[in-house]
Amino acid sequence: MDATARIRAARWTDKDKVAALIGDALHPDPLAAWLVPETTHRRRILTEVAAIWVEHAMFYGDIHVTDDLSAATVGFHRYRPIPPPANYHSRLLDAAGLHADGFDQLDTLLSESRPTEPHYQLAFLAVHPDARGAGRATAMLTHHRNRLDRIDLPSWTDTTTEAHILYARHGYTPRTPIALPDGPTLQPMRRNPERRGAVPINAARGHGSCPATERPVPRGSSPGGFECPSRGGPLPPSLSPPQPQADLNPEAGDRVA
Repeated sequence: MDATARIRAARWTDKDKVAALIGDALHPDPLAAWLVPETTHRRRILTEVAAIWVEHAMFYGDIHVTDDLSAATVGFHRYRPIPPPANYHSRLLDAAGLHADGFDQLDTLLSESRPTEPHYQLAFLAVHPDARGAGRATAMLTHHRNRLDRIDLPSWTDTTTEAHILYARHGYTPRTPIALPDGPTLQPMRRNPERRGAVPINAARGHGSCPATERPVPRGSSPGGFECPSRGGPLPPSLSPPQPQADLNPEAGDRVA
């Protein structure tokens, strides 16, 4: 496999393939065995639960893939609170059945450790088993890092303790581990941006993103432009709220995050 494969924003029509990729990548992991102990239905359950979050990221985050769909990143723009996926609990129960409680418990533990300041949550970094060892994960993390450095946004992810070395090479530092009951230990990790030439967006500095009590509003006649009512300054395009678009319809074709 070519480690220099082109990385692009995912399209709406890619979402099922991205969910299947996550299922394939996660299937042999100890976390997957904790979530779904029996192997018979594990891949299907992982894929169907991942599909819920992949669809959600199309509206409240972004997804990037290699052209051959052998690797993907799925993340969320948490510059302000975002809602859970639509009808999440009923959809989770449909997807996971008797295993839904484990996914719920995992969601709770991960959300409790997540920072409250504006940040990017890297929810999934998935590489197909057949593509491992070809530099795909390194390429995806480098692409991810360069994007976030341009907008001065910290990144947060949760990984296994075995995989954290890869993230450490890309500037992530470990936080307090999360020990799952009778299961593996997860390693939350944070990366602060390199601020050379960045566009500041940290609300703690008093500019760039809206205060928690404000909602971004459309800015004048500029298509897709948003600003904070109390500040009047534009938000960076990558942090503007998601807008209803025709291409978010499954029949409408592509959706570039």
